[in-house]
Amino acid sequence: MSQWPFVIAAYVLAGVATLALALASFVQMRKAERAAEALKRR
Repeated sequence: MSQWPFVIAAYVLAGVATLALALASFVQMRKAERAAEALKRR
């Protein structure tokens, strides 16, 4: 049996995990920026 399906699946999983982490980081960054702006306005 060829190992290529497992190798491809691992790369796809790593890519999806990387994109999910980047998206979560971006969302948290935007949330923190909004909170910092709200503190500046007070």
